Amino acid sequence: MANDYDIDATELLETYDFLMKYIIIGEAGTGKSCLLHQFTHNSFKEHSQHTIGVEFSSRTVKLGEKRIKLQLWDTAGQERFRSVTRSYYRGAAGAILVYDITNRASFLNLSRWLADARALGSPQLVTVLVGNKADREEDREVEWAEASRWAAENDIHFLEASSLTGDNVEAPFLLCARSILLAIESGALDPEKAGSGVSYGDRALRRVNSSSRLSFGSLSGGRRKGGVKIRLPGGSKCC
Repeated sequence: MANDYDIDATELLETYDFLMKYIIIGEAGTGKSCLLHQFTHNSFKEHSQHTIGVEFSSRTVKLGEKRIKLQLWDTAGQERFRSVTRSYYRGAAGAILVYDITNRASFLNLSRWLADARALGSPQLVTVLVGNKADREEDREVEWAEASRWAAENDIHFLEASSLTGDNVEAPFLLCARSILLAIESGALDPEKAGSGVSYGDRALRRVNSSSRLSFGSLSGGRRKGGVKIRLPGGSKCC
């Protein structure tokens, strides 16, 4: 069924201001592929199998006046693929770090995943921690407050989402992109520098002589009503 975000059909026609590389990482069984499928196809992925190695997809989003194309690398969580998947971490601008709120072991292993991402990704890597399967509150093994503290201690963003219902699924991808755009505007990140995980798109290059500053506006995914609710480290909310 066609939808407004049929990326495959429009990829050759669309223009964008920035291209950003993301990695989706975390233990096997946390729902990484389902989370990504919900974000790119606006539907739940039934009968999802464990990812073998790495799978690629993309989606173009809009933040204020900027169009950003996201390169999304979904990595396998199984240990036997670790040597393969880690090679895809290199030069990543953003990391979506996923755990399962109903599986405490997936939360306890987060430090290893974060350390690998920071060692191999862009020096300015932006990481968003996602507690997936928020629809299964009755089976919860990791409290929101505990995960929020861990995220704050490690200086990363945090929220919970449900790949089944679609609740808050767009938020981590958009929050990550917005943080990267702000780093570009502040001068902390240079898209022309090798290994930054970001490059200019055709739209930006056409305006290279423009003196206008980046304009972000509000986070905008365009598909779901009610806006995006985001919990930041420390319990505060934005959007």
